[in-house]
Amino acid sequence: MSKYNGERVLVVPRAAFEEVGAFNGFRRNLQDYLSAFLKPGVARYMDRDAAEGDPSFKQMVVYAIFRHGERFLTYARTKKGGEARLHDKLSMGVGGHINPVDGLTDSIHTYLAGMEREIREEITFSGTATQQLYAIINDDTNEVGRVHLGIVHLFDLDGEQVTSNEKALDGLGFHTLDELKGDLYERLETWSVICVDALSKDCK
Repeated sequence: MSKYNGERVLVVPRAAFEEVGAFNGFRRNLQDYLSAFLKPGVARYMDRDAAEGDPSFKQMVVYAIFRHGERFLTYARTKKGGEARLHDKLSMGVGGHINPVDGLTDSIHTYLAGMEREIREEITFSGTATQQLYAIINDDTNEVGRVHLGIVHLFDLDGEQVTSNEKALDGLGFHTLDELKGDLYERLETWSVICVDALSKDCK
């Protein structure tokens, strides 16, 4: 039996990623990638158990960052989370996979519906927020990164009233980039390291 309980997730062939321009790290030209991935016949839903072991496909993962002023939301991934390889890591990304419940595979509306669902499932925040499609992350240097692509959204909140809706998210709090580049840096998961480094350059 699948350890992901038969979950199906949105994936794109690695070849489609390479056609737009493969890289390791952080790219801001996100729209180029989304436009290519969401063309008819490119993205598809795939059994997650199979996708986790098949680097010829990349799972599209929502990675939403929440900022209030100069402070960024972070949390610890507990053992309640589904990805054992990230347990006990500190993360600044909220979100997850796009599933068939979100809609057809070749629509930006499907992707955005999945993003909103994932955020609602994981956190609740009060007040208002503005958001931007910020970047795309790829990291082929480890087994988690080889089968995932992170779609980074940056949300600006008008307050810090955020609560967790899942036991997998522990110790929600806000930190400055200086704090995240200090003692907390070694605890960050790889994608959060990439984001902290990129955001530090953007904020100079």
